[in-house]
Amino acid sequence: MINKPMQEAMNEQINKELFSSYLYLSMAAYFEEKNLSGFALERGGKVMLKAIEAPKTEWTSSLEVAQEVAAHEAKVTASIYTLYELAMQEKDYPAQVMLQWFINEQVEEERNAAEIVADLKLIEDRGTAVLMLDKQLGKRKDE
Repeated sequence: MINKPMQEAMNEQINKELFSSYLYLSMAAYFEEKNLSGFALERGGKVMLKAIEAPKTEWTSSLEVAQEVAAHEAKVTASIYTLYELAMQEKDYPAQVMLQWFINEQVEEERNAAEIVADLKLIEDRGTAVLMLDKQLGKRKDE
């Protein structure tokens, strides 16, 4: 079992890694605004990164986690749809093309989340079955 100082240090490192990713995204947006696209994102505009709230850290079951993932993916999909609708209203055709990739990706993400929820409901927290599902899901990291 990991000791408390090591756990705190690892959590701090995770936070630093997430901040780094967010910082680099902000820097890329800065370069794009300065018309230095080799350093940047596409299509100009100014990205304004906002604070990210801390996520929940405790759940009552694997099924609850999976259901929350499914609900979150549905929320992300709805947000992308709203962006797509705005792009249509604004006749921003390149944004529509870009957002179509995200829409396609969300179809896959929602399907995956729904399958995991269905699997967990089927196995009803049977220890061995949960471990088998965990092993199966772990193999996705290698793909």
